[in-house]
Amino acid sequence: MGAGMVVRDSVTSSSLLSSIPPSQSAIMVSSSNTSSSATLPGDANRDDDDVAREFAPIRSITSRVHRSMSAASQRLSREVSHKEARDPELDIELPYRTLSATANLDEYRVEVPAGSIPGPVEPEAVARKSGQLAGERRYKLVTFTPNDPENPKNWSKAYKWWCTMVVALTCFVVALASSVITADIGGVVEDLHVSEEVALLSISIFVVGFGVGPMIFAPLSEIYGRRVIYGSTLLIAVIFIIPCAVAKNIETLLICRAIDGIAFSAPMTLVGGTLADLWRNEERGVPMAAFSAAPFIGPAIGPLIGGFLSDATNWRWLYWIQLIFAGVVWILITFTVPETYTPTILARRAAELRKTTGEPDHVTEQELDMRPFSERLLIFLIRPFQLLFGELIVFLISVYMSVLYGLLYMFFVAFPIIYQKGKGYSASKTGLMFIPVAVGVLLSAACAPLVNKHYVKMVNQHNGHPPAEVRLIPMMISCWCIPIGLFIFAWTSYADLSWAGPAMGGFPVGFGFIFLYNSANNYLVDSYQHQAASALAAKTCIRSFWGAGVVLFTAQMYERLNNQWASTLLAFISLACCAIPFLFWKYGAKIRERSKYAYAGDEEDSSVDDIEKAKGRGITPGGALVRNDSENDEDLRRARSYVSNP
Repeated sequence: MGAGMVVRDSVTSSSLLSSIPPSQSAIMVSSSNTSSSATLPGDANRDDDDVAREFAPIRSITSRVHRSMSAASQRLSREVSHKEARDPELDIELPYRTLSATANLDEYRVEVPAGSIPGPVEPEAVARKSGQLAGERRYKLVTFTPNDPENPKNWSKAYKWWCTMVVALTCFVVALASSVITADIGGVVEDLHVSEEVALLSISIFVVGFGVGPMIFAPLSEIYGRRVIYGSTLLIAVIFIIPCAVAKNIETLLICRAIDGIAFSAPMTLVGGTLADLWRNEERGVPMAAFSAAPFIGPAIGPLIGGFLSDATNWRWLYWIQLIFAGVVWILITFTVPETYTPTILARRAAELRKTTGEPDHVTEQELDMRPFSERLLIFLIRPFQLLFGELIVFLISVYMSVLYGLLYMFFVAFPIIYQKGKGYSASKTGLMFIPVAVGVLLSAACAPLVNKHYVKMVNQHNGHPPAEVRLIPMMISCWCIPIGLFIFAWTSYADLSWAGPAMGGFPVGFGFIFLYNSANNYLVDSYQHQAASALAAKTCIRSFWGAGVVLFTAQMYERLNNQWASTLLAFISLACCAIPFLFWKYGAKIRERSKYAYAGDEEDSSVDDIEKAKGRGITPGGALVRNDSENDEDLRRARSYVSNP
């Protein structure tokens, strides 16, 4: 599973908070700061209620330093806070890492009739080009209009479901490609005259690509959009599957598998964000639950398909089937799924407006406030490792997820050892033993709405701002499934016992995977907010490298410790990891308070009490209008999901 950019209060295995529709948005229209106000020319004679209704989506974020402030004020603000405090309602799928910390992201979350909101004052050179004096003209930040057909959230439900199923199918195919070849490693050994350890590198090097690719494709997608990354990377992957299928030596196979691993990581990285683009919060539960199962179902089904193919043909057909599947999803995603990333869509619209009107003031925030390249490089490539080695929460969660990921890939080597070598089963019959793992994954995905319902209840109990540790509740319950399944797998794996024992041991393991991954991802997102993408990238990187390593030493471990004790060792490791969610349940808040990057929840300009008092008077601390109680209740009911991007 590739790293994803998962989102804060969003749905399913990844909680991605989306653009907020006008009917559900906070009514906060600043009357004291024209640069952050949504009031357009001609609105002066309209009453506050009219203005508030029309520009309901525009939030006045008290902690944000607006560009209209003086340079001295901005410097002072940066000195006061060593953390980048952001509104916890914001969507981390927006280009936070691409734009500066003071960027105005309202344009990406609102729909206004005028199709734009006021931006900063144009510099002298641009103003002169428009025939205006410096300081007289403002940029127009291009937005969607109400019911805009180009806004992915306004597409028909049927078409959104089509796009959802296409990207989920893509995710499934990518995950399947990582495991389908495990059905006939022996064929590679015999045909290419290499050892089993060298042949297994074809799995390891592919999985390493899953950890490397997201650090390349995530920043590119924030600049160029999702569609071009989907299409180009899948095409590269399809092309390089062909040399794998016809390889005459191991070098060709390994090099092409490495390229495929990197290229295939892009869809895994982007799928969660695509679903956040398509679905509003209250709609996103079922689509994200369906997607969250795909990265786990793929590896479980891969050996099943591969087993029947290898028995009927040879190992090369394990690559031809990948080519067929990958070719189909490339065609589907390239020709039926348009661009869904809001900043990219609006950037194209702004360019078209500049061309048709001849006015240079139609722009997007990305065109105005892009971070310097060196800063972006630091955030995308170095920040994940700063979090990994400097943040205890990120480190321990990454270790736990790495153990789980390693267990998944350990099964690909352990099942053939137990069933083919131990019981004399064929590859196809061994593949059938993965069915309980797949059933466990599907059942846990089906339970996701129940877990999400509990989380929404906790949101209400905490007045809309539950502590990040609430995300750990499903993890504390489901963490026991993994060691239980492994102990069953270990001590029923004797050659003279029934096939059902080890197979049934896979069921609780599969059941626990999604609960643990979703909870872990959401906990990282809630703890690190707009550093969450970097935290998830760190987790994905170490997870992929560990999964790749496990494949290489599993066979030797089973040979030296025997089938029972090798699996028991892994069961004890997973049992020890069960302490991690309980550790953070007790000490997580204190750890975050001392963290340089974690969101502590106390960095807003006003305390919760102050805000509540202001609401009682009908204003915010910044002098903005606020919504009524029924609208506040509606905000709490908006689906904040348990599910996240694996």
